[in-house]
Amino acid sequence: MTFMDLQTILHKLGIERLSEMQEATAEAIAHDDGDVVVLSPTGSGKTLAYLLPLLRCLDPETDALQMVVIVPGRELARQSQEVLRATGAGLRSMSVCGGRPAMDEHREMRKVRPQVLFATPGRLNDHIDKGNIDTDEVAYLVIDEFDKCLNMGFLDEMRHAVDSLPRLRRRVLLSATDADSIPRFVRMSGVRRVDFLNDDEPLGERVRVFTVQSSEKDKLHTLARLLRMLGRQSSIVFLNYRDSVERTDAFLRGEGFVTSAFHGGLDQKKREDALYRFSNGSSLVLVATDLASRGLDIPEVDNIIHYHLPLGNEEYVHRVGRTARWHSAGASYFVLGPEEHLPEYVGETQPCELPGELPPPQAPRMATLYIGKGKKDKISRGDIVGFLCKKGGLDKSEVGRVDVTDRYAYAAVAYERVRQVLQLTRGEKIKGIRTVIEQVK
Repeated sequence: MTFMDLQTILHKLGIERLSEMQEATAEAIAHDDGDVVVLSPTGSGKTLAYLLPLLRCLDPETDALQMVVIVPGRELARQSQEVLRATGAGLRSMSVCGGRPAMDEHREMRKVRPQVLFATPGRLNDHIDKGNIDTDEVAYLVIDEFDKCLNMGFLDEMRHAVDSLPRLRRRVLLSATDADSIPRFVRMSGVRRVDFLNDDEPLGERVRVFTVQSSEKDKLHTLARLLRMLGRQSSIVFLNYRDSVERTDAFLRGEGFVTSAFHGGLDQKKREDALYRFSNGSSLVLVATDLASRGLDIPEVDNIIHYHLPLGNEEYVHRVGRTARWHSAGASYFVLGPEEHLPEYVGETQPCELPGELPPPQAPRMATLYIGKGKKDKISRGDIVGFLCKKGGLDKSEVGRVDVTDRYAYAAVAYERVRQVLQLTRGEKIKGIRTVIEQVK
């Protein structure tokens, strides 16, 4: 990859230049033969930091699998693959991470012949054990969020996966928090550390931290009042249990808020719908477990709300890392019951007094449409925008983010026009193809 190639990729991605961390990572990978550990805050662009230099090491002319990226969750696997696709580097890739039968993934694998694989540990081992993956030519291993991948919950799966990659030449490990040690079976050698975690910089430099007192042990009404005060700002509400997410989400919807719920008990389609609606501005509140604290590409989150206290400092760091991304500012709110106290690691906070008179919940600016056709049907983003404008009566300014997958597409449209669009497009065809068009709620 020449310098001009790099500039072309950055232009495609809408990035003027690499950050200091990304440049340091690229230099460490490109100009050394040893393994690399990259430590950098959540949201600082670590995926692009490792992809750009490693893509230069791969041979696009061979069908062999050459690089495996192990991640702890499905969302990060899929989003990392999307980053690779967006570079336009011309390398074939796939994510194997559950959410659909392994047999379906294997069928796709035979067609795609991936040179780069993004995988969760369990599903990777499943394919290796079944002989679906030939690992003989895999020379590069990336472990993203290695602190989580290498903890006790994944340890046996990780050992099996690494042992199944016999010809590794380089290992790159990345995380937003450091680990006490790296297990011996990873076989790191000549390690070079790229450390952009500044322990001396207080979190409050970019994130203001507030406490909100609830007079009742059940804090739902206090949470609703806080969200009403925040208006149309985007907020993630963190809870520690799946059933608590469901209960809180149902309560807020009953109060008139437009929300998305996200936790590991939901099927993949519901998780994708929830994240998409929140990231494109169709819901203002994401109610979630700590599953949403890592590996999600959600830009410009204004507020983090801790309905339940974080389980520890590491969980706190990852939660707050969802806001103040790429040097922007954000706010973190702790909703405290009568007997709850802040953990010591939180540091200085400011009290937040909720006004007596508050406006009703605000409607979001956008709504999300599901369109049941995608790339496999020769449908492009331009086709969808044109259809929504011509048949749905929208102005281009009323169409927001549009994402087209192989089998379906999502489109954000102005919230106040969604009913009109659904009425006008009922029974209409996109490029001569009849399809399902419905609002994602």
